[in-house]
Amino acid sequence: MKIYTKTGDKGTTSLVYGERVSKTDARVEAYGTCDEANSVMGLALSYLNNEEFEGKKEILGVFHRIQTSLFHVGAELSTPAGKDVKWKVSADDITELEQVMDEWDEKIPPLQNFILPGGHPSGAGLHVARTIVRRAERKAVAIGEDVNPLVLSYLNRLSDFLFIAARYINHLLKKEEPGLHQ
Repeated sequence: MKIYTKTGDKGTTSLVYGERVSKTDARVEAYGTCDEANSVMGLALSYLNNEEFEGKKEILGVFHRIQTSLFHVGAELSTPAGKDVKWKVSADDITELEQVMDEWDEKIPPLQNFILPGGHPSGAGLHVARTIVRRAERKAVAIGEDVNPLVLSYLNRLSDFLFIAARYINHLLKKEEPGLHQ
């Protein structure tokens, strides 16, 4: 099977179940932005390949589950309203984000002031992913009432999680977070 189909050459693409829509359709914008966030997360995590630190395996396992859940969010967003969704995000996915976020947040110094994205390339990359997830959330909201409310909650919580994760990784790797000059 070839990766290219030539069916999108005129500015349309297929949603799940084959419905053709413009590549500027709100659903395409939303799931495409989720894909972008997922890719940046993968890039950020790749910076950990040559790092050795306690908890690395756990962190990578958590992110594998999160990236899978974000893929499921994209599947929901790419499925037309009223159609069965093969993969769905669940309340358990949101609960996991909250639990891990709370656990990691307890292990990092409390914020004393605003920080600028930066530190280790992995932490900085997770900050980029966080901003892309915020955009994905806005794009999902733009679809309207046909979006599973759990998708919106997941995206909202995921951006918070990525903020904590970036700080946690910077902390574990002893990389200073740049502070905001006031």
